Amino acid sequence: MKRVLVAGATGYLGKFVTREFKMRGYWVRALARNPRKLEMQGPFLEPPVAEYVDDIFVGQITKPETLQGVLRDIDIVFSSIGITRQKDKLTFRDVDYQGNKNLLDIAVTQPIKKFIFVSVFNGPKYEFLAGVKAREDFVRDLKKSKLDYTVVRPTGFFSDMSEFLKMAKSGRVYLIGDGQHRLNPIHGADLAKVCVDAAEKSDQEVNIGGPEIFTYRGIAELAFSVLGKKAKITSIPPWVIDSAIKVTKIFSKKNADLLHFFSTAVQNDAIAPSFGEHKLKDYYEEFLSSMKK
Repeated sequence: MKRVLVAGATGYLGKFVTREFKMRGYWVRALARNPRKLEMQGPFLEPPVAEYVDDIFVGQITKPETLQGVLRDIDIVFSSIGITRQKDKLTFRDVDYQGNKNLLDIAVTQPIKKFIFVSVFNGPKYEFLAGVKAREDFVRDLKKSKLDYTVVRPTGFFSDMSEFLKMAKSGRVYLIGDGQHRLNPIHGADLAKVCVDAAEKSDQEVNIGGPEIFTYRGIAELAFSVLGKKAKITSIPPWVIDSAIKVTKIFSKKNADLLHFFSTAVQNDAIAPSFGEHKLKDYYEEFLSSMKK
Protein backbone atom coordinates (compact mmCIF):
# COMPACT_ATOMS: atom_id res chain seq x y z
CA MET A 1 0.00 0.00 0.00
CA LYS A 2 1.42 3.37 -1.04
CA ARG A 3 1.50 6.10 1.56
CA VAL A 4 0.72 9.73 0.73
CA LEU A 5 1.04 13.02 2.56
CA VAL A 6 -1.64 15.58 1.71
CA ALA A 7 -0.49 19.12 2.49
CA GLY A 8 -3.44 21.47 2.40
CA ALA A 9 -5.82 18.74 3.54
CA THR A 10 -8.24 21.20 5.17
CA GLY A 11 -8.59 23.37 2.06
CA TYR A 12 -11.12 23.18 -0.78
CA LEU A 13 -9.12 20.93 -3.12
CA GLY A 14 -7.19 19.22 -0.33
CA LYS A 15 -10.31 17.70 1.17
CA PHE A 16 -11.42 16.20 -2.12
CA VAL A 17 -7.90 14.91 -2.77
CA THR A 18 -7.70 13.34 0.70
CA ARG A 19 -10.94 11.47 0.07
CA GLU A 20 -9.92 10.41 -3.44
CA PHE A 21 -6.56 9.03 -2.35
CA LYS A 22 -8.20 6.99 0.41
CA MET A 23 -10.93 5.68 -1.91
CA ARG A 24 -8.20 4.48 -4.28
CA GLY A 25 -6.56 2.44 -1.55
CA TYR A 26 -3.77 4.74 -0.38
CA TRP A 27 -2.67 5.19 3.23
CA VAL A 28 -3.21 8.90 3.91
CA ARG A 29 -1.44 11.29 6.25
CA ALA A 30 -2.95 14.78 6.47
CA LEU A 31 -0.82 17.79 7.32
CA ALA A 32 -3.00 20.30 9.17
CA ARG A 33 -2.48 23.16 11.55
CA ASN A 34 -6.10 22.87 12.74
CA PRO A 35 -7.12 19.17 12.70
CA ARG A 36 -10.72 19.98 13.69
CA LYS A 37 -11.30 21.30 10.17
CA LEU A 38 -10.87 17.75 8.88
CA GLU A 39 -14.10 16.88 10.68
CA MET A 40 -16.11 19.75 9.20
CA GLN A 41 -17.75 20.40 5.84
CA GLY A 42 -15.97 23.30 4.19
CA PRO A 43 -17.59 26.59 3.17
CA PHE A 44 -17.76 25.51 -0.49
CA LEU A 45 -19.32 22.09 0.10
CA GLU A 46 -16.02 20.26 0.39
CA PRO A 47 -16.62 17.15 2.50
CA PRO A 48 -15.47 16.39 6.04
CA VAL A 49 -12.58 13.96 5.62
CA ALA A 50 -11.53 12.80 9.08
CA GLU A 51 -12.79 9.30 8.29
CA TYR A 52 -10.48 9.11 5.25
CA VAL A 53 -7.31 10.00 7.16
CA ASP A 54 -5.03 7.33 8.64
CA ASP A 55 -2.72 9.75 10.39
CA ILE A 56 -2.86 13.45 11.25
CA PHE A 57 0.36 15.41 11.45
CA VAL A 58 -0.13 18.73 13.21
CA GLY A 59 2.27 21.34 11.89
CA GLN A 60 2.57 24.64 10.06
CA ILE A 61 4.04 24.65 6.59
CA THR A 62 5.66 28.05 7.21
CA LYS A 63 7.44 26.82 10.36
CA PRO A 64 9.90 24.07 9.37
CA GLU A 65 10.67 23.28 12.98
CA THR A 66 7.09 21.91 13.28
CA LEU A 67 7.53 19.55 10.32
CA GLN A 68 10.09 17.11 11.68
CA GLY A 69 8.95 13.61 10.75
CA VAL A 70 6.13 14.75 8.46
CA LEU A 71 7.44 12.64 5.55
CA ARG A 72 8.57 9.63 7.52
CA ASP A 73 7.57 6.45 5.60
CA ILE A 74 5.81 8.52 2.91
CA ASP A 75 5.97 7.57 -0.79
CA ILE A 76 4.06 10.44 -2.42
CA VAL A 77 3.75 14.11 -1.48
CA PHE A 78 0.76 16.13 -2.63
CA SER A 79 0.57 19.88 -1.99
CA SER A 80 -2.11 22.42 -2.80
CA ILE A 81 -0.77 24.79 -0.13
CA GLY A 82 -1.31 28.46 -0.93
CA ILE A 83 -2.92 31.65 0.29
CA THR A 84 -6.63 31.94 -0.46
CA ARG A 85 -8.74 33.78 2.09
CA GLN A 86 -6.52 33.66 5.16
CA LYS A 87 -6.63 36.73 7.35
CA ASP A 88 -3.16 36.37 8.85
CA LYS A 89 -0.20 38.54 7.88
CA LEU A 90 1.63 35.91 5.85
CA THR A 91 2.49 36.78 2.25
CA PHE A 92 2.37 34.75 -0.97
CA ARG A 93 6.13 34.46 -0.68
CA ASP A 94 5.80 33.08 2.84
CA VAL A 95 3.19 30.45 1.97
CA ASP A 96 2.99 29.66 -1.74
CA TYR A 97 6.75 29.63 -2.18
CA GLN A 98 8.57 29.18 1.13
CA GLY A 99 5.94 26.96 2.74
CA ASN A 100 6.11 24.52 -0.14
CA LYS A 101 9.91 24.86 -0.27
CA ASN A 102 10.08 23.82 3.38
CA LEU A 103 8.27 20.62 2.45
CA LEU A 104 10.46 20.07 -0.62
CA ASP A 105 13.62 20.50 1.45
CA ILE A 106 12.49 17.57 3.59
CA ALA A 107 11.33 15.53 0.59
CA VAL A 108 14.74 15.54 -1.08
CA THR A 109 16.21 13.88 2.02
CA GLN A 110 13.67 11.06 1.93
CA PRO A 111 12.99 8.21 -0.55
CA ILE A 112 9.98 10.05 -2.00
CA LYS A 113 8.68 8.51 -5.21
CA LYS A 114 6.71 11.54 -6.43
CA PHE A 115 5.85 15.15 -5.55
CA ILE A 116 2.54 16.48 -6.93
CA PHE A 117 2.00 20.24 -6.83
CA VAL A 118 -0.99 22.34 -7.86
CA SER A 119 -0.10 25.60 -9.55
CA VAL A 120 -2.01 27.83 -11.99
CA PHE A 121 -3.09 27.38 -15.61
CA ASN A 122 -0.76 29.39 -17.85
CA GLY A 123 1.25 30.25 -14.74
CA PRO A 124 4.45 31.38 -16.49
CA LYS A 125 2.39 33.92 -18.46
CA TYR A 126 1.21 35.65 -15.29
CA GLU A 127 4.32 35.90 -13.17
CA PHE A 128 3.77 39.64 -12.78
CA LEU A 129 1.17 38.58 -10.19
CA ALA A 130 2.70 38.01 -6.75
CA GLY A 131 0.81 34.80 -6.01
CA VAL A 132 1.58 33.23 -9.38
CA LYS A 133 5.25 34.29 -9.20
CA ALA A 134 5.60 32.60 -5.82
CA ARG A 135 4.11 29.34 -7.11
CA GLU A 136 6.12 29.35 -10.32
CA ASP A 137 9.33 29.99 -8.39
CA PHE A 138 8.50 26.88 -6.39
CA VAL A 139 7.79 24.93 -9.59
CA ARG A 140 11.30 25.81 -10.78
CA ASP A 141 12.78 24.55 -7.51
CA LEU A 142 10.72 21.36 -7.76
CA LYS A 143 12.02 20.71 -11.29
CA LYS A 144 15.60 21.22 -10.11
CA SER A 145 15.16 18.84 -7.16
CA LYS A 146 15.54 15.68 -9.30
CA LEU A 147 12.43 14.24 -7.67
CA ASP A 148 9.81 12.70 -9.92
CA TYR A 149 7.05 15.32 -10.08
CA THR A 150 3.79 16.45 -11.63
CA VAL A 151 2.58 20.04 -11.75
CA VAL A 152 -1.22 20.19 -12.08
CA ARG A 153 -2.54 23.42 -13.63
CA PRO A 154 -6.31 23.94 -13.25
CA THR A 155 -8.14 26.85 -14.86
CA GLY A 156 -10.20 27.71 -11.78
CA PHE A 157 -12.21 26.09 -8.99
CA PHE A 158 -15.98 25.91 -8.57
CA SER A 159 -15.37 27.43 -5.13
CA ASP A 160 -14.20 30.62 -6.86
CA MET A 161 -17.37 30.67 -8.96
CA SER A 162 -19.48 30.79 -5.79
CA GLU A 163 -18.59 34.49 -5.51
CA PHE A 164 -20.80 35.20 -8.53
CA LEU A 165 -23.72 33.44 -6.85
CA LYS A 166 -23.17 35.45 -3.67
CA MET A 167 -23.19 38.70 -5.65
CA ALA A 168 -26.31 37.66 -7.55
CA LYS A 169 -28.04 36.81 -4.28
CA SER A 170 -27.25 40.31 -3.02
CA GLY A 171 -28.93 41.71 -6.13
CA ARG A 172 -26.20 42.60 -8.61
CA VAL A 173 -23.11 41.06 -10.18
CA TYR A 174 -20.15 43.29 -10.94
CA LEU A 175 -17.89 42.29 -13.82
CA ILE A 176 -14.58 43.80 -14.86
CA GLY A 177 -14.83 44.73 -18.52
CA ASP A 178 -17.46 43.23 -20.80
CA GLY A 179 -17.33 39.75 -19.26
CA GLN A 180 -16.77 38.01 -22.58
CA HIS A 181 -13.58 36.18 -21.68
CA ARG A 182 -14.03 32.44 -21.30
CA LEU A 183 -13.00 29.67 -18.95
CA ASN A 184 -13.92 26.11 -18.00
CA PRO A 185 -13.75 25.90 -14.19
CA ILE A 186 -13.52 22.49 -12.53
CA HIS A 187 -15.19 20.98 -9.47
CA GLY A 188 -12.90 19.91 -6.63
CA ALA A 189 -14.03 16.28 -6.83
CA ASP A 190 -13.18 16.10 -10.54
CA LEU A 191 -9.84 17.85 -10.06
CA ALA A 192 -9.02 15.46 -7.21
CA LYS A 193 -9.27 12.55 -9.63
CA VAL A 194 -6.77 14.26 -11.93
CA CYS A 195 -4.41 14.84 -8.99
CA VAL A 196 -4.54 11.22 -7.85
CA ASP A 197 -4.16 10.04 -11.45
CA ALA A 198 -0.94 12.07 -11.49
CA ALA A 199 0.44 9.83 -8.76
CA GLU A 200 0.02 6.88 -11.09
CA LYS A 201 1.10 8.44 -14.41
CA SER A 202 4.31 9.91 -15.81
CA ASP A 203 3.03 13.32 -16.98
CA GLN A 204 5.11 16.18 -15.58
CA GLU A 205 2.63 18.94 -16.49
CA VAL A 206 -1.17 18.57 -16.57
CA ASN A 207 -3.37 21.42 -17.79
CA ILE A 208 -6.98 20.76 -16.83
CA GLY A 209 -10.42 22.35 -16.77
CA GLY A 210 -14.02 21.30 -16.32
CA PRO A 211 -16.51 19.97 -18.90
CA GLU A 212 -18.29 23.29 -19.60
CA ILE A 213 -17.00 26.52 -21.13
CA PHE A 214 -18.53 29.82 -19.97
CA THR A 215 -18.00 33.51 -20.43
CA TYR A 216 -17.86 35.40 -17.14
CA ARG A 217 -21.09 37.11 -18.12
CA GLY A 218 -22.58 33.67 -18.74
CA ILE A 219 -21.59 32.60 -15.23
CA ALA A 220 -23.29 35.69 -13.81
CA GLU A 221 -26.44 34.99 -15.84
CA LEU A 222 -26.44 31.37 -14.67
CA ALA A 223 -26.25 32.53 -11.06
CA PHE A 224 -29.32 34.76 -11.50
CA SER A 225 -31.15 31.95 -13.32
CA VAL A 226 -30.57 29.54 -10.42
CA LEU A 227 -31.91 32.21 -8.05
CA GLY A 228 -34.94 32.80 -10.26
CA LYS A 229 -34.04 36.48 -10.56
CA LYS A 230 -33.70 38.88 -13.47
CA ALA A 231 -30.04 39.38 -14.25
CA LYS A 232 -28.59 42.68 -13.06
CA ILE A 233 -25.02 43.00 -14.22
CA THR A 234 -22.77 46.03 -14.03
CA SER A 235 -19.55 46.23 -16.03
CA ILE A 236 -16.72 48.10 -14.34
CA PRO A 237 -14.04 49.65 -16.58
CA PRO A 238 -10.67 47.98 -15.99
CA TRP A 239 -9.03 51.34 -15.20
CA VAL A 240 -11.31 51.69 -12.16
CA ILE A 241 -10.04 48.38 -10.78
CA ASP A 242 -6.45 49.37 -11.52
CA SER A 243 -7.00 52.48 -9.40
CA ALA A 244 -8.63 50.39 -6.66
CA ILE A 245 -5.63 48.07 -6.62
CA LYS A 246 -3.28 51.00 -6.08
CA VAL A 247 -5.40 52.35 -3.22
CA THR A 248 -5.80 48.92 -1.62
CA LYS A 249 -2.03 48.37 -1.72
CA ILE A 250 -1.61 51.33 0.66
CA PHE A 251 -3.51 49.43 3.36
CA SER A 252 -2.90 45.77 2.43
CA LYS A 253 -0.46 44.52 -0.16
CA LYS A 254 -1.89 40.99 0.10
CA ASN A 255 -5.46 42.15 -0.58
CA ALA A 256 -4.20 44.27 -3.47
CA ASP A 257 -2.41 41.22 -4.89
CA LEU A 258 -5.60 39.14 -4.57
CA LEU A 259 -7.63 41.83 -6.34
CA HIS A 260 -4.97 42.06 -9.05
CA PHE A 261 -5.14 38.28 -9.52
CA PHE A 262 -8.93 38.31 -9.83
CA SER A 263 -8.86 41.28 -12.19
CA THR A 264 -6.31 39.60 -14.43
CA ALA A 265 -8.19 36.30 -14.45
CA VAL A 266 -11.49 37.75 -15.63
CA GLN A 267 -9.76 39.71 -18.40
CA ASN A 268 -8.15 36.65 -19.98
CA ASP A 269 -9.35 33.34 -21.40
CA ALA A 270 -8.55 30.17 -19.43
CA ILE A 271 -9.62 27.11 -21.40
CA ALA A 272 -7.79 23.83 -20.77
CA PRO A 273 -8.51 20.21 -21.77
CA SER A 274 -11.89 19.31 -20.30
CA PHE A 275 -12.44 16.67 -17.66
CA GLY A 276 -15.13 15.67 -15.19
CA GLU A 277 -18.85 15.30 -14.78
CA HIS A 278 -19.86 18.05 -12.36
CA LYS A 279 -21.91 20.90 -13.82
CA LEU A 280 -21.77 24.43 -12.48
CA LYS A 281 -25.57 24.76 -12.39
CA ASP A 282 -25.81 21.73 -10.10
CA TYR A 283 -23.10 23.14 -7.86
CA TYR A 284 -24.90 26.49 -7.67
CA GLU A 285 -28.16 24.80 -6.70
CA GLU A 286 -26.46 22.79 -3.99
CA PHE A 287 -24.51 25.81 -2.75
CA LEU A 288 -27.67 27.93 -2.68
CA SER A 289 -29.41 25.26 -0.63
CA SER A 290 -26.55 25.29 1.87
CA MET A 291 -26.78 29.10 2.13
CA LYS A 292 -30.43 28.83 3.19
CA LYS A 293 -29.66 26.53 6.13
